[in-house]
Amino acid sequence: MELMPEAMARSHMSERLRQAESQRLATALLLERRSRRLQRRAARASHRARRALARAVM
Repeated sequence: MELMPEAMARSHMSERLRQAESQRLATALLLERRSRRLQRRAARASHRARRALARAVM
């Protein structure tokens, strides 16, 4: 009868690991999207600054 609780514990741990991995992937995807959005925003700001500088020099 000792094997049953051990098997249940192993199954439970396996499920918890799957949940943690799923959560990690979701978080990584969210951070990747946020990072891309911030990079685009920075690129646009840089472009605007260059244009403003070019106009000021003319």
